[in-house]
Amino acid sequence: MRHLDAFCALYAGPLLARRCGPWRDAAFVDLGFGASPDTTLESARCFRRLAPELPVIGVEIDASRVAGASAQADRLTQFRLGGFNLPLADDRDPPERARLIRAFNVLRQYEPEAVQPAWTAMAEALLPGGLLVEGSSDPIGKRWVANLLRRVTPDAGQVAPGLRLEAIVFGCRPPTFAEPGDFPGLLPKQLIHRMRPGEPIHAFFDAWQRAFAQRAPDRVWGPGRRFAASARQMAESGWSIDPRDRWLGRGFLIWSAP
Repeated sequence: MRHLDAFCALYAGPLLARRCGPWRDAAFVDLGFGASPDTTLESARCFRRLAPELPVIGVEIDASRVAGASAQADRLTQFRLGGFNLPLADDRDPPERARLIRAFNVLRQYEPEAVQPAWTAMAEALLPGGLLVEGSSDPIGKRWVANLLRRVTPDAGQVAPGLRLEAIVFGCRPPTFAEPGDFPGLLPKQLIHRMRPGEPIHAFFDAWQRAFAQRAPDRVWGPGRRFAASARQMAESGWSIDPRDRWLGRGFLIWSAP
């Protein structure tokens, strides 16, 4: 998940580094770290370049995985048994809270109707302004799609209690990048069953496929040029895509407030 880590560090750098008030001890939580804690430890190394004292918590529902990972715990890194109702301590002063939660390749195992309750449970662990990054990737994290969900006040256009969908991000690692057709199978759970005519996500991919075909001449400059050119063409036609090279040049297509 290093490419996703790089995106989070760039997109949420100030949030990761914030130290005032309750943010001083707010953690990064890696929910569902899997058979080994490698993703949690890699994220800790990446994010601590911005915030050397950042607490990191890896969470798994499998007790044997937590026990195995705990051998690599330290002063700032912990591994805990739990699920969407993250095991953060409420008896502390101030209560333990998260600034950033990553839940990747977790909700794909559930039915679509389980998505909103899971988002709601995770939102309760976030500080106001905190970020939930939830989505799916291929087995090696080379390509991925993520919901960026912001913890907000109740009147801010929520998709679940306390959460606003800020953007959907399509990520692909340079130098190979990706084509639009590489992503539908990686869509998060609330979107993958909506890939049918009449749905916004279907219209998005139709527009992207057309733009990608029209930018075929750019492939002579490499897959990155064509990826970026197709995204910029969509932005010019009215799609709310960030056209800046700081994102597209690194393989991040951000569809804002979709």
